[in-house]
Amino acid sequence: MSLEKVSEMLKKQKRVEGMVHGQSMPRQDIVETLDQRTHLAELHNLLQQLPTSEIGNILDALPLDDAALLWQQIPAERENDLLWEVSDERREQLVGDRQPAFDESQMNAFELKDGKLRQVPIESRKDLEGVTPIWIDLLGASKAERAYVGAHFGLALPDPGDVMDLEVSSRYHIEENGEIHLLSNFLLDREGNSRSVPVAFIVHQGILFSLRNEELPVFRLQRRRARTQAGYVTDCTDVLLDLYGADVEYSADSLEDIYATLGKVGRQVLSETISDTEAAAILGDIAEEEDLNGRIRGNILDTQRAINFLMRGKILSQAQFDDAKQILRNIESLNSHTSFLFDKINFLMDATIGFININQNKRINQLTVFGVVFMPINILAGMGGMSEFSMMTQGIPWPIAYGVFFLGCSLVGVATYVALKHFEKRPAKVKKIG
Repeated sequence: MSLEKVSEMLKKQKRVEGMVHGQSMPRQDIVETLDQRTHLAELHNLLQQLPTSEIGNILDALPLDDAALLWQQIPAERENDLLWEVSDERREQLVGDRQPAFDESQMNAFELKDGKLRQVPIESRKDLEGVTPIWIDLLGASKAERAYVGAHFGLALPDPGDVMDLEVSSRYHIEENGEIHLLSNFLLDREGNSRSVPVAFIVHQGILFSLRNEELPVFRLQRRRARTQAGYVTDCTDVLLDLYGADVEYSADSLEDIYATLGKVGRQVLSETISDTEAAAILGDIAEEEDLNGRIRGNILDTQRAINFLMRGKILSQAQFDDAKQILRNIESLNSHTSFLFDKINFLMDATIGFININQNKRINQLTVFGVVFMPINILAGMGGMSEFSMMTQGIPWPIAYGVFFLGCSLVGVATYVALKHFEKRPAKVKKIG
């Protein structure tokens, strides 16, 4: 359907241009320019609505002249993405020797040299030729980029966002050809926006492929360590285990931040008084830390499953097996910390809610005092409004009568208030047993 629309627009533009050029009229240049702008605006609006993959299919299906005309209308920022989608033959026809390029943040290949990881700059498809990596990291790669890299190394690379919908039991498996597939969540702890990011791992012919759609601090840390420390990794399995180990360390750092935040909240809660506004802010902080603590617990549980899978698969050397057991011990220690933090969070939340209840009780107590104090005054005021009061004060000027009545009501109110305060301060009697 889109192909037909684009083809019709291009034919219409050619037909109108031919009619304008074939006729002699005043201001022909102006008419031609306006007509061309109208058709180009319609074409641009259509291209903006179409995904890159569909435009690539249209470029392959159109005749070369129409494809060249359509390519001229492609925005510069979309050209590289489209070069991944079109066929090699059509790409050469449109742009010659120009190759689709990888963004530096999208693909990183690492070779093992002298016990250290050496990053190989991959900027175009030609750069993959002759590279012998042990780790290829794809960040935010498009479908076409994943397809090309997978075809180059002889495997299919999935989108981590799509495979995350699989059952947990299906996220860790070994294919018949020996490929190891793992899908794990990695923690991304940003202030006010903590979340879990899915990462897909594939071990294929001695190469670790990692696919993700967001940058993660764990991967930056791993790259820095492997580049600077000789002997830090020996093969792709070492890289995989170290990524999981770094994720556990990152979770531990986030737990320390939770301890610090809850310590600050605890000092506020244990103060003498807390206003309702302060209590609301405290509850918000507690809820945020509870959510982060839950994400950390789920994240390390997911890592624990992945490590157990690798250990059961008998694909680890003895040194790697020992490293995996150490990661599991670290996870067990973090589990106890998350349990303690859940208990502390519940205590602080109950204490904060208790202060809110105390503030409400104080306001209710004040209303009760006012009600008790004015109750006898209301009774006297009702009596003063009766006709019997006029009979009792007959012969007494009304200013004096009502002045004395008002004074009496005030004395009764003060006496009631003093009596209530005395009753509140009276110590409770403790009954002695035996």
